Amino acid sequence: MEQLVVRLGSSVTERVHWLVWSSQEEEIIASGELEDASLLDSLAERAGQRPITALVPGSDLFLKWVELPKKAGRKAIAAVPYMLEDELSVDIAEQFFAMGDHIDDKQAVAVVSRGKMQQWLEWIANAGLNCSKIVPDVLALPVQQDSWSMLALGEQLIVRQNSWEGIQGDASWVVPAIEHFAKKQEVPLEIADYSDLELPHLANTEIVKQQLDVPMQILAQGAKSCKFNLLQGDFKPKRQSKGQLSQWKWAAVLACVALVLTLVDKGVELNSLNAQRDALNEQIEQEYKRAFPESTRIVNVRSQMRQKIAALEQGGGSVSMLAIMTQLSSAFSASNVKPQTLKYDSKRSELRLLAVADSFEELEQFKRLAEELGYEVQQGAINNKDDQVIGSLSIRS
Repeated sequence: MEQLVVRLGSSVTERVHWLVWSSQEEEIIASGELEDASLLDSLAERAGQRPITALVPGSDLFLKWVELPKKAGRKAIAAVPYMLEDELSVDIAEQFFAMGDHIDDKQAVAVVSRGKMQQWLEWIANAGLNCSKIVPDVLALPVQQDSWSMLALGEQLIVRQNSWEGIQGDASWVVPAIEHFAKKQEVPLEIADYSDLELPHLANTEIVKQQLDVPMQILAQGAKSCKFNLLQGDFKPKRQSKGQLSQWKWAAVLACVALVLTLVDKGVELNSLNAQRDALNEQIEQEYKRAFPESTRIVNVRSQMRQKIAALEQGGGSVSMLAIMTQLSSAFSASNVKPQTLKYDSKRSELRLLAVADSFEELEQFKRLAEELGYEVQQGAINNKDDQVIGSLSIRS
């Protein structure tokens, strides 16, 4: 089976690499480069009836594993955008969330701008091409156990760190970034190099040269075996029935299309709002249970929340939990520390919380900032989980 693989850039002015690959014969039929994406229409004849796969820059996506509640259903997966909201510096309504593998309680998620997706699809459509699969270029590199994979494409480097993580960009900054990461490791970082790029000596790094092939051949083989496809949800290709529209008169076709588009638009909008409402309600209930674990029955979460807040404001002498959290908001923001669980002892006017940060230094920074605000902070047990630090804190006025 033959396929056309094109590697698009972040902007229309970037070079486009392409290759026609026969997986049956395991050979290159044709390959080349285009000056920019406006010349994609020159590939229409080469495409013919072959399936087309597009590779897109990994730097334009955010690849993340999200931990879901046990036995998570569709509602939990629908809430994934809201679970990542704090990690994204953009409006989640303008982002597209594509789901990858679901392993145990973890869901692989790729986040990309809706505008960027529409841009890539417009380039392809304007060229008269029909793309059936879009894959981030970092996921088209071979996965190496206990090591990274690296490929040079023009002036850019594509690096795959694991099954769902990678780096892509100009070699001028990617190489120093690799060395910076390697210096922090206890053992040398091993990199399987699929290119003939002459790299400078990198500290604490072991470069293992692999068999040299045409870069686009490696990416084409990886894209074919990759199960992930960005074309899902709103961007999933629509199947068309050949010859059916030709039997209709144009006036009837236009009228039906206008009606269908209106109904679909309203239906999609209604379904989206319903899904957002359900996800938000579920998130509110989860946060309520985390804040008040002693509550076993939830009837009207908003009413119960108001009652709890009123009780907290009236207890604890001259200092309430809300007052403490309000005064500490600047310390939380400046140190990037996030509270996970909260418990307020009204008799002692003491707030106990379990906080998560990216490093021990951030927890120390939060403690110092809180003490500057006049609070007494006692630090309890501190543990490492994945790439984060979790610590218990007791805060008194």
